[in-house]
Amino acid sequence: MPLRLDSRDPGFGAAFTALVDGRRDADADVSRDVAAIVAEVRARGDAALADYTRRFDRHDLDASGWRIPQAECEDALAALDADLRAALELAAGRIEAYHAGQRPADSARTDDAGVRMGARWGAVEAAGLYVPGGRAAYPSSVLMNAIPAKVAGVDRLVMVTPTPDGVVNPLVLAAAALAGVDEVWRIGGAQAIAALAYGTDRIGKVDVIVGPGNAWVAEAKRQLYGVVGIDMVAGPSEIVVVADGDNDPAWIAADLLSQAEHDPTSQSILFTDDAGFADKVAAEVEAQLSRLQTEATARTSWEANGAIVTVASLDEVPALSDRLAPEHLELAVADPQALFDRVRHAGSVFLGRHAPEAVGDYVAGPNHVLPTGRRARFASGLSVLDFMKRTSFIALDAQAIAAIGPAAVALARAEGLPAHAASVAARLD
Repeated sequence: MPLRLDSRDPGFGAAFTALVDGRRDADADVSRDVAAIVAEVRARGDAALADYTRRFDRHDLDASGWRIPQAECEDALAALDADLRAALELAAGRIEAYHAGQRPADSARTDDAGVRMGARWGAVEAAGLYVPGGRAAYPSSVLMNAIPAKVAGVDRLVMVTPTPDGVVNPLVLAAAALAGVDEVWRIGGAQAIAALAYGTDRIGKVDVIVGPGNAWVAEAKRQLYGVVGIDMVAGPSEIVVVADGDNDPAWIAADLLSQAEHDPTSQSILFTDDAGFADKVAAEVEAQLSRLQTEATARTSWEANGAIVTVASLDEVPALSDRLAPEHLELAVADPQALFDRVRHAGSVFLGRHAPEAVGDYVAGPNHVLPTGRRARFASGLSVLDFMKRTSFIALDAQAIAAIGPAAVALARAEGLPAHAASVAARLD
């Protein structure tokens, strides 16, 4: 059974703190294994990739082919059922439109001293996209990761995806074609992240790596940050649903299970001010679990990590939710905006009874790659800015440096850096 808490109970504070601090990351210590894999790929390049693919994905890259041709991706798109293709195209169009609004503008101004300054934005040259090939092989994630890169203006977008036993997911290939991915390689795991970061004879290195993966992929991204940029270190998915008693319990139960079915380590939490409604949702979750094809995963997640928290008033919820800093936050209440105005930490927020988190996973437009593990306290979801960088510029003429240069000379001398001072002073003379 999921955890049941009531904010009016004497031990609530300690119990809720334990919920906030609970760890759901993989138990295995993968750091040493990943470090060894990264070192091997850096030293042996393609030979190491071939060895790891035979070991983990059970096929020979030389036989199956290292790179999936663009024509194969286009064929997968053409072969889609018409309704499914229309859905994929609708999602792609909405994602592109939303992210187009994120492109920053260059800036420039000249101040009273005559100094012209500003910033110019530009895209990275190459970005790598990791697409899982096991439990989480989702074409929606291809769109969410690839389209912002293309909107940013990335020249070369490289997708890596494991193909266990040589089998390719055609939906993933179709999404790659639709999103404009330039290269698709049949490699996965920490070794694929290392290949993107350092490059091999076959695979050119990239500047930024994005996309979800298992604990080994996440750890590889963590270790290689600095060699390349990364979007984030992603952990198990999570959702917080805030619902009053006027909701349909079946809707709220489905929302909770929409995250529970992702992975046994996912977490779904309900806040409500109606104890009777909480009981109805719990019963409805149990009823729906028995009908899910993903029951085994969802049940493990719900029973091990789920929670139902009853509060005296929904006014308590923003502060409690902020402590969780959830990846997804649903506000299924009569006045969601009033609660949203008081929420500080969340990856993405869904307002109202007709805004389930699942619509955001596919067709709403905002990105579904979001900070997990309480990281919404300091991090944001994937955006166009993850594929761009800002270069500042400064222009001075003789009058401008005469106006501000003496202060620079004074500061440089105070810091004990005479060459800095001389560099400016020479232009003052």
